[in-house]
Amino acid sequence: MAALDVGGTKIAGALIAPDGRILKRALRPTPAKEDETVLLATLAEVLGELQSTPLWPEVRAVGVGSTGPVDAAAGTVSPVNIPGWRSFPITKEVGRLSGGLPVRLVGDAVAMAMGEHWCGAAREASNALCMVVSTGVGGGLLIDGRIHSGPTGNAGHIGHISVEISETLCVCGARGCIEQAASGPAITRTALALGWKPPQGEEATAQAVATSARQRNKAAIAAFDRAARALAAGVAATAHLLEINLAIIGGGVAEAGAVLFEPLRAHLQEYATLPFATPCQIRPAALSRDAGLVGAAAAALAIDQERPWPLSPVREAVTR
Repeated sequence: MAALDVGGTKIAGALIAPDGRILKRALRPTPAKEDETVLLATLAEVLGELQSTPLWPEVRAVGVGSTGPVDAAAGTVSPVNIPGWRSFPITKEVGRLSGGLPVRLVGDAVAMAMGEHWCGAAREASNALCMVVSTGVGGGLLIDGRIHSGPTGNAGHIGHISVEISETLCVCGARGCIEQAASGPAITRTALALGWKPPQGEEATAQAVATSARQRNKAAIAAFDRAARALAAGVAATAHLLEINLAIIGGGVAEAGAVLFEPLRAHLQEYATLPFATPCQIRPAALSRDAGLVGAAAAALAIDQERPWPLSPVREAVTR
């Protein structure tokens, strides 16, 4: 299967075997501030690199996981972090660029949930929240062993749940969103506002903030603590609402490791206070940044095997 993972920072592509192994990769930076023409050309480059391999003739469907909001039914995307795409017909364009192959669109965090349930940290889970924490913050839900994507494919879009009082508008137009505190750019902004400076010669990024936090820089630690608190509030709200017992955190910010996960687990104990929510565990994504690609491939596999949608459970699609 072919898979695309469209994010605010990068557009990744892969050819993936029926057992979830990645056979070929392609990657381009997302020209997020450019217009639709440039964005489409970048998408075409990624697909073109995959099509140039001898494996391409074996591809029978394409799965697309995209930052959102998405409209899976209409096949369009309007990502808050990619302003050049508004109601962009990505399913139609990927179908055209791939030579008429069938295409299925899912949200990036829904794709992550599918990937982690297929062959990652949620393999044995029945009720879980999977979060992508990167340029933005998204979520995908596994409920009673089934991927729950909602009517338009946006169920679990936890990044735009409000968890704090704020006068600053989020990119979505609301205030106090998890994404305002926990995304990579938000962590960087917080650290800079608290007096942190990147090491000489380095860019101000969440990765650089994480490095400083590991070196015990107080501003960097505080920035990650604020992010962790916002994430914990969102996880706890989901646990109280849906009785999930597992939250999996992936995306570029999750690669910070202990500087994120230690305060996240500590804050979760403060927020998940009711007896049915306290057992909720936090785990890093086992597939790391590949979770979205693997999950998008699972969506493509469902097309090929004519499985009902939403997929249930993902592993059934590769064993039948």
